[in-house]
Amino acid sequence: MRPLREQTILITGATDGLGRRLATELAGQGARVIAHGRDPGKLMALRDEVGTETARADLAELRQVERLAEELTQRYDRIDVLVNNAGVGFGSDPALREESADGIELRFAVNYLAGYHLTHKLLPLLYAPARIVNVASAGQEEIDFADPLLHEDYDGVRAYRQSKLAQVMFTIDLAEELRGTGITVNALHPATFMDTTMVRETGTTPHSSIDEGAAATLRLITAPELGGVSGHYFNGLRPAHPHRQAEDLKARESLRLLSDELIAAALS
Repeated sequence: MRPLREQTILITGATDGLGRRLATELAGQGARVIAHGRDPGKLMALRDEVGTETARADLAELRQVERLAEELTQRYDRIDVLVNNAGVGFGSDPALREESADGIELRFAVNYLAGYHLTHKLLPLLYAPARIVNVASAGQEEIDFADPLLHEDYDGVRAYRQSKLAQVMFTIDLAEELRGTGITVNALHPATFMDTTMVRETGTTPHSSIDEGAAATLRLITAPELGGVSGHYFNGLRPAHPHRQAEDLKARESLRLLSDELIAAALS
């Protein structure tokens, strides 16, 4: 990798929690950080405090994801690291099924599909050596392709866990697609129930600090020894095995087909 002070790093969901900590740490070490967020006020506050550049979009709407990718392509010649960190949790009422602006189950749309589409759109800006880091979770649950968007028997915890498994499945597929290009992609569970707004909204007592999650994520972003590592899932600092469905070729193909169909419908 090039020295950090020469790198351009895009972090989605950078105005709070883990994303904000990553933006602060990386900008403090001299990187050119593009902080994505939904709230313009929070983005401006982060810019003024840390010196980040800003990129605003609501990832719950695929047309805004598309616009974000187009704007970034116009503004930047290259991106060295893409961190897909933005996400939504279980929801204050896990029994309440929510949909994105495109009519897609909200957790699947924001936690997985937005990053899937944004990453593919930004690949032309990623020049070797470059890294993609997908912030997933150890909480993973098998996707039922008979009802992947959970129209029946909805549960917010299950929806969240399915979306996180989808991120890992995407990571494995993309690593294979990018094999030999010098662009790596990995996923991680940064830490368990970090002290973030997302965790507190569920009423869960935090089990770990943002510092712990940031350390694990920064390792995937910057560690020289991981420069050639791709297609892996990490639990904190350690390599780990994801849910068994992540290794299922047919399941990953079904996910790709579903994702492309949903994106095409939303953008048509």
